[in-house]
Amino acid sequence: MKPVKVGICGLGTVGGGTLNVLKRNAEEITRRAGRGIEIAQIAIRSPKPQYDTTGITMTSDVFELVNNPEIDIVIELIGGYTLAKELVLKAIENGKHVVTANKALIAVHGNEIFAKAREKGVIVAFEAAVAGGIPVIKAIREGLSANRINWLAGIINGTGNFILTEMREKGRAFEDVLKEAQALGYAEADPTFDVEGIDAAHKLTILASIAFGIPLQFDKAYTEGITKLTTADVNYAEALGYRIKHLGVARRTEAGIELRVHPTLIPADRLIANVNGVMNAVMVNGDAVGSTLYYGAGAGMEPTASAVVADLVDVVRALTTDPTNRVPHLAFQPDSLSDHPILSIEECESAYYLRIQAKDHPGVLAQVASILSERGINIESIMQKEVEEQDGLVPMILVTHRVVEARIIEAIAAMEALDGVTSPVMRLRVEQLN
Repeated sequence: MKPVKVGICGLGTVGGGTLNVLKRNAEEITRRAGRGIEIAQIAIRSPKPQYDTTGITMTSDVFELVNNPEIDIVIELIGGYTLAKELVLKAIENGKHVVTANKALIAVHGNEIFAKAREKGVIVAFEAAVAGGIPVIKAIREGLSANRINWLAGIINGTGNFILTEMREKGRAFEDVLKEAQALGYAEADPTFDVEGIDAAHKLTILASIAFGIPLQFDKAYTEGITKLTTADVNYAEALGYRIKHLGVARRTEAGIELRVHPTLIPADRLIANVNGVMNAVMVNGDAVGSTLYYGAGAGMEPTASAVVADLVDVVRALTTDPTNRVPHLAFQPDSLSDHPILSIEECESAYYLRIQAKDHPGVLAQVASILSERGINIESIMQKEVEEQDGLVPMILVTHRVVEARIIEAIAAMEALDGVTSPVMRLRVEQLN
């Protein structure tokens, strides 16, 4: 069969990795795909002499590539929302299949893009959009298709995980580690997407849609960053037998779907609690299989390129199949997506870690315990650090049993109104991930 011709939009880190992998492993990829894959054109803003593009047509206009009648598959690797959306929709309109690593595009505009792709009978593949080289989308969409997925939880941003690992292992402050992460290229000059959980929420939105058969609803995801964490919180968590991770959690409940990203205490003996540095991991719990764990490099040139090329091979294999018999974009048939509501964070249930700065006066602990008891909140463990008294204040650390968030918010407000409590109460969620 004649080779499939592809065009690559963007030759940055992932684009360069994709070019390298396609060239280096051409023979192996052909054997897997059943036919050759030829890079016919690349669209870049400026020349990239570090890459060998001999024999490939180059252009600075992405729409020249998208409108090229010789191109069968467009690989979108430019990122962002606006131009990427425009070129992807144009490629679909032109009857071309699309492979993308753009999690923001899929999380925000995926419903529209997939509808247009179904209309045109083309594939939009996006494995590389979540967790880099870890094939977690394929695992959930195909490998776990026999299961009713109960919940999933993931460390899906390497920057945040690197920062929390350094804070725990070396006792460094958040701001100090962030500067190093920026110097190493792990974090952008503006790190908001990483440290405030927005990047992870994009990925969690995609995973939840595939796991539960619901439309993409990024605007309903709850996000909370790691900027307020202190080394004291990291150390207290450790003393209680936990590790703090910036976790994305999607859980099916009778009331609806929990969709949340926030710092979370996880028991230190869980495998996912021991995922360190810039590595990623996703736990998925199904009713038949139980808990499964997917671990690997969540970013980087060739790990992400691995996922891009795997998608490319899947598309090439599917070129001759009836579009109605292909694996659905969001795992479930489009007319079978459910309308389960996404719960607000106040409706979500979790256990909680509370750090209270209390005056070293008799009765403060009793008042705090009374506030929790009145609201039906049970205490699992408590720790007071008198040796760490500073300016007459003693840290009081509590871990509660599971409770709806609205009740813990009400309890915290009552605690902060006490004469014996100063400064805001620090609240973190605790997940056992059994």
